[in-house]
Amino acid sequence: MKIIASNHFIRFKKKSHKNLQLEIDEQVKKILEDPEIGELKKGDLRGIRVHKFTFKSQLYLVSYEVIGETLNLYIIGTHENFYDRLKNLLY
Repeated sequence: MKIIASNHFIRFKKKSHKNLQLEIDEQVKKILEDPEIGELKKGDLRGIRVHKFTFKSQLYLVSYEVIGETLNLYIIGTHENFYDRLKNLLY
């Protein structure tokens, strides 16, 4: 499967601590193994999935979409303003 990551996703990962970067890679592998692991969104974000994971007692969310054989990674971050940032990116 081909992976396309947005600049927002890449920038967050680059600025993160090394251990968090490795955890993000593990979570992306989980998404590749089972693309339906994330919760399917409704309304404005129809078609987008959000996978949640915890790292050092902090909840992180990864938004993605699978189109054919392509995994599009949109944004990753904490819950604060996550959906507002996602809507701004997509619309």
